[in-house]
Formats: sequence, structure tokens, C-alpha cells
Amino acid sequence: MKALILAAGFGTRLHPFTLHTPKALFTIGGRPVLDLAIEQLQMAGCRAIVVNTHHLPNRIENHVDQQHYRIPVHIRHEPQILGTGGAVRNVADFWDEKPFMVINADIVSDIDLRKVYRFHNSHPHPVSLVLCPHPDFNTVAVDEKGFVVGFSERPNDPLARGHRMLTFTGIQVLDPTVLDHIPPTGFYSIIDAYRSILAAGGQIVSLTVQNRYWQDIGTPDAYRRVSAQLMARQAFDRIRPGGGQRKIETVPLAGDGSDRRWFRLSCGRQSLVMADHGVRNQSGTTEADAFVAIGRHLKQAGVAVPEIVLFDTFSGLVFLEDLGDTCLQQVVRQAESTEEVLNHYRAVIRQLVAMSIDAAGGFNPAWTCQTPTYSRELILEKECRYFVEAFLQTYCGQPVRTADLAGEFSLLADRALAGAVTGFMHRDFQSRNIMVHAGKTYFIDFQGGRLGPLQYDLASLLIDPYVDLPPEVRSSLLEFAVDSICLQSNIDPQRFRSGYDYCCLTRNLQILGAFGNLSRKKGKAWFEPYIPAAVRSLKQALSSPRNKELPKLRRIVESL
Repeated sequence: MKALILAAGFGTRLHPFTLHTPKALFTIGGRPVLDLAIEQLQMAGCRAIVVNTHHLPNRIENHVDQQHYRIPVHIRHEPQILGTGGAVRNVADFWDEKPFMVINADIVSDIDLRKVYRFHNSHPHPVSLVLCPHPDFNTVAVDEKGFVVGFSERPNDPLARGHRMLTFTGIQVLDPTVLDHIPPTGFYSIIDAYRSILAAGGQIVSLTVQNRYWQDIGTPDAYRRVSAQLMARQAFDRIRPGGGQRKIETVPLAGDGSDRRWFRLSCGRQSLVMADHGVRNQSGTTEADAFVAIGRHLKQAGVAVPEIVLFDTFSGLVFLEDLGDTCLQQVVRQAESTEEVLNHYRAVIRQLVAMSIDAAGGFNPAWTCQTPTYSRELILEKECRYFVEAFLQTYCGQPVRTADLAGEFSLLADRALAGAVTGFMHRDFQSRNIMVHAGKTYFIDFQGGRLGPLQYDLASLLIDPYVDLPPEVRSSLLEFAVDSICLQSNIDPQRFRSGYDYCCLTRNLQILGAFGNLSRKKGKAWFEPYIPAAVRSLKQALSSPRNKELPKLRRIVESL
């Protein structure tokens, strides 16, 4: 047989994602649905395929050109979109006297296409439609003998009382005589051709499939749901062959500051965590891209991070090793002595130093989704301005402008970078992103990683308002860190401490900006209880004699 894959549509139900990617190239488990369809057709014995295009045709053509399919796959471009019937007419020269198969590019199924083709060859009628029961799309009326009697515009229409209403799967086999019912030019629907066949006394046969997987991915919710279902099976199969065939339970997990959604998936005794970053909404590097690339790099560098089992950066789904629910914040709260707290933090600091050094080697700045390095521009925009606009103005209601502090912010940015000991920087290295599992400590939420000061991550750890370490504990841990780093490399301790002091300030500004934004603009009020600790930490940092050069900022913060 030969086959046509319908891939010309605009994908309007999938906006805005189809503005940059045609729906045929939406991926599941890293593979475009177009390739999944081509593979199914190859396995069914198809000997040649044509794909019609209109919307973003170059994207599809370039993709097909780069593949090595086992059978010929041709492209037929439609300068003016022709509809499903017009598309069939437009490739009439591709057909021969045998029946041909037509399938939609935006469906995902495990229906056996070889059996479908054999079924069509077993009867004398010009069309076989593959149907299934699906309450959301039941628009095809079928009589008790399995013949199609009509098509509705909406599900479960009373069009055919006494007949079954079923869903058209987008899989069909046609005799070449169907071309006689399609006008020679213009836009035309294949359903109108079928209505013409019925009106002329012809018969259309249905093949109803039961207990097979079939889903339309024509909306963002449907695409995400199908991706999650199929990838979950694949992920559990990877950690235990055959494991994905069992029932999978999904439980939402509490998120934090990010807009990502988190889920725990359980299958028998196995469990995984799924991070949902959302469908790709831009052509450049996304947070999902950074999460996967940086996470795999850290793992390869020997850093204790969760294993990424399976991912698809277009759908934004990443399946991870499950590290449980215990983070450093909880461990510290349960500690019975200061010495126990110190021991936990010393172990984390050793890992932090190793990560900064080991993960810097071979790190590719192109992996990052924000900025490739911790830069002056980032400090001024994402920390200083963020603090003023999201915290002072929005949260505190203070009439302070960024311009009022421009000179001091510029000085702060320069000083923070001047003392930097550069390595791999996590950027959000706080207690909730440090997990303790089976006696080991792991780092998570590394998607904001880039090259930058080790002192910034150390400051993030020690001034973390979720834990609010006492000043004397912070001082002790800072000295431990200085000794650990300076023993390993030829770094001036005084320069390191100076860089740390300024990074404490920039990190503190970022924390308060984030808390203001999250609690006021995003309605996440559970961040508010941590604001007083962050304000105290900022006041303490500004009380250092070194920071007399920031008098305006100091006065504003003292008034809080």
C-alpha cells in the first residue's frame, strides 16, 4: 500500500505553540508524531508515503530530509491549503489502482494498520473508516451492520437515532474511485466526499476498534496528557523492563516558587518524579532545555543530582529519580544540637566546592536559559531592580526608584564580580533545593545554573531564610568554607571573604524581590513568613564597615 499523512493544517487549536512548530513535529518522548506515524506505516508494510504541507512547510521538509526512513517519504506542498479532501485529490498522481491509506498527523494510537488495510481488502466498498468509542468526539453514525449512515458536526448528535455514534480516528483506507467525489479544484473536506458517496447510494464501512490506545493531540491539554501517559510507560520500562505495562498512579506534589508542576508517579514498588515545565513556547533555549542539559552534565561530572530517566524538552516533561520528600530545611529543624547542624552544613559545603570546580570543566554556556554567566547586567536587572520594583515598591509600597540607587547598585555589581572565585554556579542553592535521601545529599533545581562566583552559592546557603541560621553558625561555616577552598587552591582568603560579603548583598536583594513578587503578584502567600528573616539578613550584611559605601541602600533597609 501507499499512504498519505495529513500534516498541512494550521493547528489553530494548539496556538500559540504551532506559531513556531507545526503540529506534525510536536514530540512525544523526543520523537515527532510524524515519525511515529511513519514508523507505524512502515511496520504495516507501506511501500511509499507522501506528506502534505502548508503551515511552516520548511520545518517539516527539513526534518524529513534529515531522516533515514526505510521507505520513500515524499513532500507535497500546498501553497493554498486544500482541506482533507483537496489534499487527497492533490496527490492523485501518487496513487495506483490499489486502495491507499490516509491518516491524520495529530493522532497517536497503537491501532494495527496492517489489519486495517487487510480489512478494507476483504469487502467491495470504496471506503473503510476506523472508528472508536470516545465521548468527546462521537460524530459518526453507524448502523447495526457496521455501515456509516451519516456525519454530525458535534458529538452525540441525535442525527441518527437508533444508530451508534462513534469517533472517527483519522485513519481511513480509500479506493481510487473516491477521487470521483472530490471537485477538481479548491478547498474540500474528505467528509463532504463521503457524504457525496452516501448520497449516490454508495456504502462506507466502519471498522470499530476496542481496547486500543487512540488519542487526538489537537489541543495543548490533550497533547500534554498523551505525552505524560506514553512517556510514563517508557520511563518505568527503562528502570524495569516491562514495568510500564502496569497501572501508574499519579499524585501532584507541592510546588515552590516556579511555575512548573511536579508529580510523583508510582508503578508497583517503583516511583519517579515528573517535572512539567509546560509546552515549548519559544524557539530559543527554554527552562526545560537548561534543566536537562545542565542536569546531565552535573551527573556526568560526578555531582549528586537526580538521574534524568526520560525527557522531552518540547512537551516540557522530564522524568526523574525519586529522592523522596526530605530536604535540608527539614533535617535542620529536626537536629538535636548545633553541632549536628554544623556537620550537615559542612558536608554540603564540601559537595558545593566540588561541584563548583568539577562541573565548571566542560560546561557549555549555550545550555543556559537566562544568561551564560553571572554578569553585571544580571545583577543590576534581576537582583537590584527586582528588589526595588517587586519588594520595595510592590510589597512595601515605598516610593523608591531604581534610579535613586543606580550609583550604589553599580558599585555593588562591580565589587561582587571583582572578588569572584568563578566556577559552576547553581544560582538557587538553598535548603529546599538540597535533598537528603538514603543517607546521601543531592542537589536539585539546577536549571538556573551558569558560570559564576562560588561565593554566591555559599551566600545562598548560609543566609537562606528558610532555615535562618544564627549569625554565629553562619560565621563558623564561612570560616570552614574559606579553609576548605583555600587549602585546595591558591586563593587569597581576604579576597574570597570580600566577594562573599558582596554576594550576600546581591543574593539577599534577589531573595526579597522574589518573595515580594511571589506573594503579591503570584498569590503564593506561604512565602511571606520568610520575609522578616531575609530583611534581618540584609540589615546584618549592610551593617558591615565595608558597606559604608552604600549609605542610601543602608538607610532604606534600616527603615524596613
